[in-house]
Amino acid sequence: MPRLKGSADMLEDRRRRALALWDTGLSLNEVGRRINCAASSVLRWLRARRRGGPEALRVRFSPGRPLKLGASQRCRLVKLLVKGPQTHGYRTQLWTTARIAEVIRREFGVDYHRDHVGRLMHSLNWSPQKPETRGVERWKRKDWSRVKKNAARLGVHLVFADESGFLLAPLVAKT
Repeated sequence: MPRLKGSADMLEDRRRRALALWDTGLSLNEVGRRINCAASSVLRWLRARRRGGPEALRVRFSPGRPLKLGASQRCRLVKLLVKGPQTHGYRTQLWTTARIAEVIRREFGVDYHRDHVGRLMHSLNWSPQKPETRGVERWKRKDWSRVKKNAARLGVHLVFADESGFLLAPLVAKT
């Protein structure tokens, strides 16, 4: 049976109740049935109490897997990320988990899966941000008239184009 969820106090209380039932003369199996756990757990708690007294029934912290980046490395990572993606050779000012994983690999020699980078960033109090969608409208409102007047004053034409504005196929073709 998996370990029950709950606070450490609840788990310790459960262990104490189990051993109190054992002390009344019930069998391991009966104690296990009454508190909904395996008899082997009751036996383990009984042996722990015999070895270490009531303190041995305390719930211990489970640290899990050690962190791949130490505290100083995590601090340095934040400093690297604050500088922005363009200082690390990327064309845009947008951090992605794949880019962050690449920076971690390059700077620290540690491999992180890009899915795990999100959890790492959350632990560093960084959160995903969506780009501002109203930026173009704000630019039009604030800057467009100034740009247009400057262009007229200089006698130049303004052209807005991106890669979709260029036709790569020839205009005339034989059939």
